Formats: sequence, structure tokens, C-alpha cells
Amino acid sequence: MEYPSEIKNRLKRIEGQIRGVLKMMEDEKQCNDVITQLSAIRGAVDKTMVHVVGLDMNHCLMEDLKKEGNEKDTEKIINDALQLLLKTR
Repeated sequence: MEYPSEIKNRLKRIEGQIRGVLKMMEDEKQCNDVITQLSAIRGAVDKTMVHVVGLDMNHCLMEDLKKEGNEKDTEKIINDALQLLLKTR
């Protein structure tokens, strides 16, 4: 599956945030500041996971709908996507 540049850019920003937290730790910044940044990273990762699951579900549903009479497969795809979302928690 091809992932859009928007999602890749999100991950690059998260990567930069992680590097920033490491620098904060090296500079011995306050724990509260580090935790605030880690919380922001977690939120960004959570949002990215939702986007990836949504893309996967959309891709699988579109493929499934191209096939005729696959209501059962569509239901399975939706359930699989929901399970993926539950794993993120």
C-alpha cells in the first residue's frame, strides 16, 4: 500500500520531536517539560495511527467493493480495522 506524503511528513515531525526530547534530557531540563513533550509525541503518534488505520480500511473496502457480493468480507474488513484501532490503546 502506498502511504501519502502527509503521513510520512507527520512521522518526520514526530522524529524531530523525539530528537528534541533527547536534547532536553541531555541539557537536564525539568521533568515537567520533558513529560509535556512526551505527551505531545504520544498524541501525534495516536493521530497518525488513526490515519493509517483509516487509509487501510478505505483501501481494503474499495478493493472489496470492486468484487461483487462480498458483504461478509466488508464486515470482516471493518472488524479488522476496529481491532487495529483497539490495539492502539
